Amino acid sequence: MKVLLAEDSRESRESLTRFLTRSGHEVTSCEDGLEAWRTLQKDPHSLVLTDIQMPRLSGQDLLARIKGDESLKNTEVVLFTGFGNIGSAVEAMQNGALDYLLKPINVEELTLLLERVESMMTLRTEHHQLREHFDEKVGEATRELESELATTREAIARLIGTQDIVVHSAAMQQLLRTAERLRAKPDLPVLIVGETGTGKELMARFVHYGDGTVTTPFVAINCAAINPNMFESELFGYEAGAFTGGNPKGQPGKLEAADGGSLFLDEISEMSPDLQAKLLRVIQEREYYRVGGVTRLKANVRIIAATNRELEDLIERSGFRRDLYYRLNVGLLKVPPLRERPDGIMAIAQRFVQDHLDEGRTRFTSFSDEAINKLVNYDWPGNVRELRNVIDRMVLLYDDEVVRPDHLEFDELTGPQSTLDKAGGELGPPLPSDQFDLDNHVLDIVEKALEQHEGNRSKTARYLGISRAALYTYLKHLEKR
Repeated sequence: MKVLLAEDSRESRESLTRFLTRSGHEVTSCEDGLEAWRTLQKDPHSLVLTDIQMPRLSGQDLLARIKGDESLKNTEVVLFTGFGNIGSAVEAMQNGALDYLLKPINVEELTLLLERVESMMTLRTEHHQLREHFDEKVGEATRELESELATTREAIARLIGTQDIVVHSAAMQQLLRTAERLRAKPDLPVLIVGETGTGKELMARFVHYGDGTVTTPFVAINCAAINPNMFESELFGYEAGAFTGGNPKGQPGKLEAADGGSLFLDEISEMSPDLQAKLLRVIQEREYYRVGGVTRLKANVRIIAATNRELEDLIERSGFRRDLYYRLNVGLLKVPPLRERPDGIMAIAQRFVQDHLDEGRTRFTSFSDEAINKLVNYDWPGNVRELRNVIDRMVLLYDDEVVRPDHLEFDELTGPQSTLDKAGGELGPPLPSDQFDLDNHVLDIVEKALEQHEGNRSKTARYLGISRAALYTYLKHLEKR
């Protein structure tokens, strides 16, 4: 493989050149970014290894020039950076860099990266050859199958749920464009953040499935719903005899189940710090061990994580690993709450009504102006999930053709708009004039939610948007009342 090395430190440049040459690569070394750019203009290389901080032309500027040059579209870029400059490396990956390595360079990590790049090059060449052959053979037949293919994709989208992502709002259109770019980089981990009910799992499925043409597995784990003592074996699997009570033949984990596809870790903020360290190792080394095992297994999966909490705050308060956050944050998707995209509320509501109409469960076909105003001006603390509940309840309780305001009943737990409506008027239930016991009010809500979910604590915690540990704390207080 032809490798171009850009490093202003002579000692480091010569050492890396010797290592790369001994590893069988054709190496061109340059002392700064400008020399590297001029070299690439004359002789394109498959891989560019570059320091970020260099005289005349920095590594980031070199990356920008490479990604802006159509003749270098197959050139991959990997950056070297010190720990103090890791933020720049993360930004560079968002702008198209393949990966980054921390200085001083670990040769084992560099070797793994080179093997990965060579595999990518081979697959790219094979794909190009197959694509050319495919285009030659299919030709006219492709056009004849377009209608059938579109129907099949729609059916698959309904099956996996991605048709529920409505993109009429400008914010969601931009988000899906970003998700499409991330989908093209399966080696890049993805972090999806957003409030409860915004559709983070739908977004994760969109990153994996796209338009429904993918057939590789999508495996989801709710990190808050699994006993911490069993989480490691659930994720990595375990060998025979690893622990008492396990399958005597051992059992594969979710990483193996997701081989070739995506592993979705919902509520990643609930993962214990020791498991966070092991997950980081999987992301970096693409390898892992079963519990009680000695054989290294390949982790051929895309990691997609989601949370409704601010991980930056958790880093300072509760020990969420900073290095894992940096890795996940490279592919960041921030799903906006429904109140921040009012231009999409009616499109989503109409979609939910149309789903019921298609199934013959309702006669509703349109919304009155008053109903539209009520929907658009509501604060939607439960986001898209709450909107679906409102439409489902309306279809269940009423039989009409036009949706009126009295058909729309909002969730009692979230209540009407929490503080102020769009016109500035105060909303919400009246407060007592003398004293309000907030703690007892919260416990009443928790108790009612638990009853609503028939005592299922995992479902109750997800419904309230809290961790199971937090729910247990509330339950202890309820026992003392």
